[in-house]
Amino acid sequence: MPDSGSEKKLKETYSGRRVMVTGHTGFKGSWLSLWLSSLGASVTGFALDPPTSPSLFELAGVGELLEDLRGDIRDYGFLAGEITRTQPEIIFHLAAQPLVLQSYEEPKETFEVNVGGTVNLLEAARNNPAVRAVVVVTSDKCYSNPDTGHLFRETDPLGGSDPYSASKAAAELVCSAYQQSFFNSRKTGLATARSGNVIGGGDWARDRLVPDTIRCLDSGEPVPVRHPASIRPWQHVLEPTYGYLLLGQHLLDEGFRDGGCSYADAWNFGPAEDSGLSAGELVGKLIADYGSGSWQDVSGREGAAPHEAGMLLISSDKACRRLGWKPRWGLAETVGRTIDWYRRCKAGEDPYRLSMRDIEAYLES
Repeated sequence: MPDSGSEKKLKETYSGRRVMVTGHTGFKGSWLSLWLSSLGASVTGFALDPPTSPSLFELAGVGELLEDLRGDIRDYGFLAGEITRTQPEIIFHLAAQPLVLQSYEEPKETFEVNVGGTVNLLEAARNNPAVRAVVVVTSDKCYSNPDTGHLFRETDPLGGSDPYSASKAAAELVCSAYQQSFFNSRKTGLATARSGNVIGGGDWARDRLVPDTIRCLDSGEPVPVRHPASIRPWQHVLEPTYGYLLLGQHLLDEGFRDGGCSYADAWNFGPAEDSGLSAGELVGKLIADYGSGSWQDVSGREGAAPHEAGMLLISSDKACRRLGWKPRWGLAETVGRTIDWYRRCKAGEDPYRLSMRDIEAYLES
């Protein structure tokens, strides 16, 4: 790994530190676990089995780099017991039901996992004095979005017209209540992280744009796009992952001063504010980098496209000013590296090395 200033500071913070990652078998959780392990952290993962096959978790051997615990975030007794046993100093909470379409199919489970699971995690953390910091990953979809093209900041109202978005807004409210009611008095920093739409190698989830595109391109089929005109803040998965690590670093390093922690707050991590792109445009760029393929608008098909906001853009100004975080990769780099990861993986290259290559390139950029 390059010995850049940012990498050196991250190593100082995380090397040898006890860290728990919930949702470590998922796409973002696997990338975060790979990065933490490379920094020398002692990582414990808590999650269900990998949600897809193939998965980045299995292909990159993430389970060999940490203590791999399998459990349901809704099982408070088991979760609390493992937090007591492993004594993490910081917890990154990524365990979630992460798909909008699945939230329409399974709304009850979505709320139980995303809201009830967050309550379980925070309740277990507040009853363990070893825990000094918690970063809860929610979503940029937590904002009340009237579809006016407003650039959302952390102080904007929360809401959500679909079960997934509403569950993430509710999780934000839960975190705010726990910070003010419990964590301030026990001097534990609790922060939430709201990232834009992430893409990158190793995602095979259903009903997500990039993995759906890769599957269709590999099979020679047209890519079905449900909302081709919808604009989203697309970014490489390493962008918010670095933000989570920085946020955890500041929570741990600052601690509490004058009765509070100034980093125990909500934070947006999105691409440059002028880089929003429609789903159709993104698929077009993926196809161009792939070298062949086509896509089709399926929004008119009955039942194919439940409601989603037409535009969602977020401001990361606060994270840039106060955390020293900023987007490093533009869309061309992001798309190019994503396609290259899948192409090399399909050709038989080691997914672990492909992923670590991207992390190293990100730190050097």
